[in-house]
Amino acid sequence: MSMIKTNNLIFEYIRRDEEGNVESINRAIDNVDIDVNKGDFVAILGHNGSGKSTLAKHINAILIPTEGTVWVKGMDTKEEDKIWDIRQSAGMVFQNPDNQIIATVVEEDVGFGAENLGVPTEEIWKRVEESLKAVGMLEYRTHSPNKLSGGQKQRVAIAGIMAMKPECIVLDEPTAMLDPVGRKEVIKTIKELNKKEKVTVLLITHYMDEVINADKVIVMDNGKVVMQGTPREIFSKVDDLKKYRLDVPQVTELAYELQKKGLELPNGILTVEEFVSAISKFM
Repeated sequence: MSMIKTNNLIFEYIRRDEEGNVESINRAIDNVDIDVNKGDFVAILGHNGSGKSTLAKHINAILIPTEGTVWVKGMDTKEEDKIWDIRQSAGMVFQNPDNQIIATVVEEDVGFGAENLGVPTEEIWKRVEESLKAVGMLEYRTHSPNKLSGGQKQRVAIAGIMAMKPECIVLDEPTAMLDPVGRKEVIKTIKELNKKEKVTVLLITHYMDEVINADKVIVMDNGKVVMQGTPREIFSKVDDLKKYRLDVPQVTELAYELQKKGLELPNGILTVEEFVSAISKFM
């Protein structure tokens, strides 16, 4: 079953002068077709300006297509009376956790979104406890968010979305402002939500090592989808990725360079363990 589907999606940023005349049109999304199934973990890659964040904002109906259609759980984002249901179905987590935290106590912050949905108080506290447990932050429920690390704040932001019981979470570069430890915490949390809670995940990132466990990878460039496939299929095409100004995981790059030197290694090695296993045959 499709959770998110787009058909011939086009979005244009239109700049106007003081009189309202069009000065310039920038096409940020150009005929994009994607299909994300319920329960999938899909990663979207692309350099800055490739259109990936603009695409993310369509899934939460923050932006509405200039042309084409976006469906979330079968609901057309252009239908105004469906916006509330769409935003309940697809929660959004942004780059900077400080922009999403509004309360002075962790548990109150996590319950804020559910309260706005009109969820009964008793149910809110149940959801707060479940969500904090799911992201490994239950012991911090009475702490001030301001005293948490970047990674902990982002996990609280994810818990706040989880408490609203969405079936899909869209994460727009959630680890961009975090140190390596914080990044690892957040990615571990996202993977567990996908596997244990069966939440559909759409992860937008420019860190290649964050996508190796995804079900599917979508690569964007200049507003278009230029590559789609499993992580192994995508990272087997090192030259193509470099053409789109993207890197590959370090171990994939090492294996690729050794292949060029004549070593017969399999394409698309993704982990150190795979590399060690492949290289040991030559020892």
